[in-house]
Amino acid sequence: MSEQDLLTLASGGLVGFALGLIGGGGSILAVPLLLYVVGVRDPHVAIGTSALAVSANAFANLALHARRGTVKWPCAATFAASGVVGALIGSTLGKLMDGQKLLALFALVMVAVAAAMLRGRSGEGDPDVRMDVRMAPRIVATGLGAGLLSGFFGIGGGFLIVPGLILSSGMPILNAVGSSLFSVGAFGLTTAVNYAVSGLVDWRIAALFIAGGVVGGAAGMRLAVRLASRRGLLTRVFAFVLLAVAAYVLYRSAGAWIG
Repeated sequence: MSEQDLLTLASGGLVGFALGLIGGGGSILAVPLLLYVVGVRDPHVAIGTSALAVSANAFANLALHARRGTVKWPCAATFAASGVVGALIGSTLGKLMDGQKLLALFALVMVAVAAAMLRGRSGEGDPDVRMDVRMAPRIVATGLGAGLLSGFFGIGGGFLIVPGLILSSGMPILNAVGSSLFSVGAFGLTTAVNYAVSGLVDWRIAALFIAGGVVGGAAGMRLAVRLASRRGLLTRVFAFVLLAVAAYVLYRSAGAWIG
């Protein structure tokens, strides 16, 4: 295997690990990893490829969580269905924007995500929550917004989906993490198909990224179960990593705005 192949596997493993551990966040690192570690040159190809890889990794992690009974399927399916519509719209708009400028906006979203992570979120909630008529409109509206942003920036959106599910349904964080992976997979697949139609997916790199992500995701999920009481600390550490990466992406893409 080439050095690029090994770097792709390692990068995929890191993203999968984060998805399994905290239900989101890792996917937002996929694009910078593909650009600055793996060496993908075109930002749009990096977005399309990462969307496919993150989708596959999310579905793999979803299977692991489903076996543990942490997925609230009616809420997850409703959120995902409305979010797919938003992801289709968002990914279509993202393809029309200059790649370097899109990266700069992407970095600003990373800063916002890090800030939200640092605020923390409660693990309390109703473990017996069920979908009802009053809850459905909130889930649909939140899913649509999360899908729009996910598609535009080519990210899984778990950092939006987990708090969105908690806010709109009142479920505990462990159930939100498991349920969010269904939407992460659906949003990513929608974005990937839209980009693939335009020839903006590197299939070999995507396959290697997915392989690494499956292994990393299994490890992350196991650690999540063991460290459930300390995931707030892990989330904050990850937020600082996001801030550092965002600063680097802004530095690399600053010329697009100046020019």
